[in-house]
Amino acid sequence: MKKVYLDYAATTPLDSEIKKAMLPYMDKEFGNASSLHSFGRMAKEAIEKARQQVAVFLNCRPDEIIFCGSATEADNLAILGAVKIAQKKGLKPHIITTAIEHSAVLEPFGQLEKEGVEVSYLSVGPEGIVRVGDIEKVLKPNTVLVSVMYANNEIGTIQPIAEIGTLLKKQSQKIIFHTDAVQAANYLGCDVQKLQVDLLTLSGHKIYGPKGAGVLFIRKGIAIEPMIYGGHQENGYRSGTENVAGVVGLGEAVGQIQKTKNEIQNIKRLRDELISNILQNISKTSLNGSREQRLPNNANISFAGAEGESILMALDQEGIAVSTGSACASGSLEPSHVLMALGLSPEKAHGSVRFTLGKYTTEQEIAYVLKVLPKVIERLRGISPVK
Repeated sequence: MKKVYLDYAATTPLDSEIKKAMLPYMDKEFGNASSLHSFGRMAKEAIEKARQQVAVFLNCRPDEIIFCGSATEADNLAILGAVKIAQKKGLKPHIITTAIEHSAVLEPFGQLEKEGVEVSYLSVGPEGIVRVGDIEKVLKPNTVLVSVMYANNEIGTIQPIAEIGTLLKKQSQKIIFHTDAVQAANYLGCDVQKLQVDLLTLSGHKIYGPKGAGVLFIRKGIAIEPMIYGGHQENGYRSGTENVAGVVGLGEAVGQIQKTKNEIQNIKRLRDELISNILQNISKTSLNGSREQRLPNNANISFAGAEGESILMALDQEGIAVSTGSACASGSLEPSHVLMALGLSPEKAHGSVRFTLGKYTTEQEIAYVLKVLPKVIERLRGISPVK
């Protein structure tokens, strides 16, 4: 059976060159980076090289880079850590985010809200893009944190991060600005000086690197309360023996991004071919989110009269891997909160499928999907109670 992987937003395959760079630290170079002997020093040097690689990519200082176990951990450290510091100063903080954030952001916000922190959730409208003016309207004298994702993981829409950064820098009080750049890193500029962010999150396994490795950029002068205690690793922000192989892989993955920029146009061309053919040749279909302001690899499409989970399973039987939304929420029976925020009905949200391409996607694979998909939709619409 032909195998086609179109779920790159969930995870990417490990690049062979990145794997090659990691292997020594799974075998011969096994030292603990906190040890003072030669084994430890080798591990420490590898981590610092990776830190430098990430710093170059983000255009920041190496000591502003903190390695974590995942982007989810980094998001939690950024959000909870910033609020806890504000509370230690005696403030009753107000924080702002959007209705379409990843659960790694929304759930920490929800937990803080349960604890009495004032939270504002911004709507996005049918295009899936937050309006800078809406942020300005909800700012308060006690606003301490704004968190807006750079690019959405489900619909791929790109948010005006630099413009938001400019707005927040104009305020009389210091407002910490965080962005989850996990989906954006492969395709968009992540220069933290141009974006004007104070905190930024990355993940290794979304950029052809390993799982179990994430990054939090913390701008110099920004105070964050640690969440994990027990050591002094990562400047005291993240205690625990470092995952040296994972950190090395993440550093190499970030280093490769600049080398693969020429692949983006091909990915976009294949994505556009997929979208155009589906919309033209399968009736009652629609693209979710902005057609222009979206990542070049993302196509999130609603199929009226067919259920997304059924489409996913039928395509899987044909060897095609897609998603109905965020992989982190795939166990939920609720319609996607992102699609509901666009104003879709629950039925239309449930009939949506996310196709995400990557650097290994081929013309032949897209042709195969376009051959199989119409038959799948026709069959499912014939047996579906939803018309």
